[in-house]
Amino acid sequence: MSLRKVLSLTKATCCRAIAINTILYSRQNVCLLAPSTVRFYSDKNIEQKDKMGQEPEKVDIIGRLFPKAPLNPEDAQEIKKEQEKFEKEKKEKSEENEKSWRRMKIGFAVFGGAMTVMGGCLVVEMGAPRRDEEGKIIEDEYSNLPIVLQYLKRTWKELTFYEKMIKEPSREKLLPDPLPPPYQPTYTLVLEFTDVLMHPDWSYQTGWRFKKRPGVDQFLQAVANSNYEVVIFTTENVFMIWPVLDKLDPENKYISYRLFRDSTHFIDGVHVKNLDGLNRDLSKVIVVDWNKQAVKFHPQNSLILNKWKGNDDDTALLDLANLLQAIAMSNVTDVREVLTYYSQFNDPIAAFRENQRKLLEQMEEKERETKNAEQPLTRNWLRSFTRR
Repeated sequence: MSLRKVLSLTKATCCRAIAINTILYSRQNVCLLAPSTVRFYSDKNIEQKDKMGQEPEKVDIIGRLFPKAPLNPEDAQEIKKEQEKFEKEKKEKSEENEKSWRRMKIGFAVFGGAMTVMGGCLVVEMGAPRRDEEGKIIEDEYSNLPIVLQYLKRTWKELTFYEKMIKEPSREKLLPDPLPPPYQPTYTLVLEFTDVLMHPDWSYQTGWRFKKRPGVDQFLQAVANSNYEVVIFTTENVFMIWPVLDKLDPENKYISYRLFRDSTHFIDGVHVKNLDGLNRDLSKVIVVDWNKQAVKFHPQNSLILNKWKGNDDDTALLDLANLLQAIAMSNVTDVREVLTYYSQFNDPIAAFRENQRKLLEQMEEKERETKNAEQPLTRNWLRSFTRR
């Protein structure tokens, strides 16, 4: 009897435990995570949503775990003021951006209108047909075209003419015809001004100044008196260099002609000197410069020196004067042969100095040989005279 009671109590206890587990399992909750917060859903709420089509009940776990203290009225008022201030600044900034964009559009419209008006005035002014002294229209190659094409083509022709003025020399013949002999020197020496004869220097206190190269006065005097026609041909502006040349040669004793930037060709951003316009025999023309690109049309007539940077111990002009005097005294028929020889050296002046040194050594050696050869003859003559 007692055994039967024990078994029945055990059975009842097990059945009750299974029922409790079943209820707990059916009512277990589902925890879902969202990017903004953590929400807690139950299976009952999900079933109600399925049946009634409503949102399930949401439970804020973080809010329960970390409850917020109620704000004071003063803090709430301060937060509200900050929000209103932020909204006001945002609105003002948006309005300012709109005004800026509106002003920019108006500026572009005004600029476009101004350019259109200027272009129209340019076409009307430059494309109008030419008239004679009586006011009659002079016919040209565009007179038979429609009126609009006439104006456009004439305008384009004028614009290309101004471009040609910038890129090409102002005249074909840069120098006048040579003087009749014996007034015309045999050779023509073309010199660059900047960094060959003078070095430009600029400072806040003095502005632009030009420093004379050591020996420049002696150099000009030597070459002018050695059958050379001296021509200054520089790529600089005439308004800046002309006053300096007046101070360098105030009486025009040494410099025969002056040529400036308007006498050069403008090619690939470089002002190039064309010797064909000098109106001289190129076999007697020597160009002294430091920039190879400036004389690239006639490299065989060029003597390229190192660029002078203003140092006071420079003696290149004195050595150059000796070289030019040697050419003139030798009556060289074609100077291009001599210049081609010295063009193979990086420093032609240094090469000329070395050649001079070797020539002096050879001359001294010949003098010694001559003296040694004369001494035995004198001794033999004295012996024969004393024997008699």
